[in-house]
Amino acid sequence: MTVLHDGQKPSQWLDPAQFGLFRWVVDWASDDQFWLPPNITWATLEASEEGMQFARSSDLRIPMMAAFAVYFIRIFVQNKVFRYLGVCLGLKDQRRVVPPENPILEAAFKNTKRLDHSRIRALSKESDMTERQVERWIRQRSLVGKSSKLDKFCESGWKALYYTLMYAYSWVILWDKPWFWDIKYCWYKYPFHDVSTGIWLYYMIELSFYWSLLISQFFDVQRSDFWEMFAHHIAAILLLSLSWACNLFRVGTLVLWVHDCADVFLESAKMFRYLGKQSISDALFYGFAISWMVTRLGYFPTWILYSITVEAGQFIQYFGAYQVFSALLSILLILNLFWAYFIFKVAYLAALAPDGKIEKDLRSESNSSD
Repeated sequence: MTVLHDGQKPSQWLDPAQFGLFRWVVDWASDDQFWLPPNITWATLEASEEGMQFARSSDLRIPMMAAFAVYFIRIFVQNKVFRYLGVCLGLKDQRRVVPPENPILEAAFKNTKRLDHSRIRALSKESDMTERQVERWIRQRSLVGKSSKLDKFCESGWKALYYTLMYAYSWVILWDKPWFWDIKYCWYKYPFHDVSTGIWLYYMIELSFYWSLLISQFFDVQRSDFWEMFAHHIAAILLLSLSWACNLFRVGTLVLWVHDCADVFLESAKMFRYLGKQSISDALFYGFAISWMVTRLGYFPTWILYSITVEAGQFIQYFGAYQVFSALLSILLILNLFWAYFIFKVAYLAALAPDGKIEKDLRSESNSSD
């Protein structure tokens, strides 16, 4: 092979690891001391016992690519299944009409969304249109980019279907696992834990779903907690990826199991709310509030976080990636508390309402309701 004048081979000269930042990233990604407990290396893990399958960081590339497949499956299910179901159940399939381009009315609309009668009369003269035509243009323009009840029903339908199937699947694959009944098994003989095919699929599907949510969030119904949800998706992806790379999948499956439960009730409640079935929606919402309190505010901090911060130290030595994992779980708890405030606020207001109806969605939508 040709050798350069400074003694380097071409492959070495082009190797990005030779540059400062890239070199640091490569060294950090392959640093056994950061990713594994002291005195344990990747080589030790691989040679520990023949026939055992460990979580491999290379697997994390799969959900990044599979996220696009999940997104297209979602589009198909929403448009072909839930849109048809929603129409059959009485929701109108309203297509938004884009009004003709009109610079005068567009400037007025952007300046203020609500126009009084005197302003409409003035715009009618400026644009050479009747007052009725101006009102129709403003009404059509205000609906552009907003989601109909049918759109929201389809979105919640997809999420309800996903969470229901995955939560049922989690029971199936975790029922016979010792760490599901005694969390200390998450730490016994760590990191020498074998990954079953069922657990591998569970992780890959969940990661693919959260990657797809990160992509689709910019096209979904816009809500007031957009950035909180964005932070939640980032934290979920980091948590799942980090726990997989460190072979901490046992406790990772418990975190997933705890957090998927409440979302089944939430998305189902939204579906019935959009259908106008208020009493069913209210019942599901209270089921959501109770499950949130039990799982995310009960089991999660007192069972999982307690074991991670207190019990684990009796069986393993802490290391860099583990501490980052613990910090991310703490951020997740803060987000749970943030949303809990709004959950119980809605429940409290509903209790005070004369008819007991829950009038507002938990994760408030923008003014896109029909």
